[in-house]
Amino acid sequence: MRKIIYSINLSADGCCDHSKFNPDEQTLEFFTDLLRQGDTFLYGRKTYELMVPYWPDIAKNPTGQTKDDIEFAQTFVSVKQIVVFSRTLEKVEDEKTRIVRTNLKDEIIKLKQEPGKDILLGGVDLPSQLMELDLIDEYLFVIHPVIVGEGRRLSEGVNLQEKLRLKLVDSKIFKGGGIALRYVRN
Repeated sequence: MRKIIYSINLSADGCCDHSKFNPDEQTLEFFTDLLRQGDTFLYGRKTYELMVPYWPDIAKNPTGQTKDDIEFAQTFVSVKQIVVFSRTLEKVEDEKTRIVRTNLKDEIIKLKQEPGKDILLGGVDLPSQLMELDLIDEYLFVIHPVIVGEGRRLSEGVNLQEKLRLKLVDSKIFKGGGIALRYVRN
């Protein structure tokens, strides 16, 4: 069965608002390597609209971009499928992307049973719902050495049936002071 890996950038004070800080080159390389582990992305509408068309546009027209941005963009567009869970998104332009409006739990269980690589999950709202359903297999938090003092926090409004116990299985310290922490359910 495929794993669902949730990854997100966070400030040292738990802010997950991407506009509050900028990941460094090493962090982007780290996420590019993560993308290679998966062949399916799961997003809610907001995250999907942040990622697409931004990264596909860079892959099509890399002029003026950094080597790391180009590599990330090319890896991003090589994914087999993007599944967007949304009640409001009307349509998508990309043939690899499909909108799902049906039962979240049933669809995730079905996706996990399909053959393929890992399933990569991003954003905040959709992952919060999957946390409540206990359907996330791994958590990958990249903590940046900055305190922003404001902004959305991870798992705001999440209502867990019981504490979610995690086991640290890997960590990596970046030159810029950030750290990646990989956890599995305990």
